[in-house]
Amino acid sequence: MEIISIEQSAFETMMTRFGIFKDKVRELCSRCSEKGMSKWFDNQDVCQVLRISPRTLQTLRDNGTLPYTQIGRKIFYKPEDVQKAVKGVEDLKKAREKRLIKNNSKTNDYGLDN
Repeated sequence: MEIISIEQSAFETMMTRFGIFKDKVRELCSRCSEKGMSKWFDNQDVCQVLRISPRTLQTLRDNGTLPYTQIGRKIFYKPEDVQKAVKGVEDLKKAREKRLIKNNSKTNDYGLDN
């Protein structure tokens, strides 16, 4: 084993810099946890929140509607992205309802155009 000796001032400078580095790492870690990045959703969570099937969730991933991160074989979603998808799904439902109402108002009770 080799022993290396350094001057005390060099050691103190090195320890000060390590302390500053440690503080910066802690600050970055606390920022990430404050932003809600500590909780990610898996497939089951997203299906429950959006009230959709696993196949529909696959479609949302495939067409780029819902961003995701894959680690190994497991897929995770950021809560913010899921909330955006909730709004998107709600907007689609409203648009569909408006079209249905519009189409139904054009036909009478017998399915004939007015």
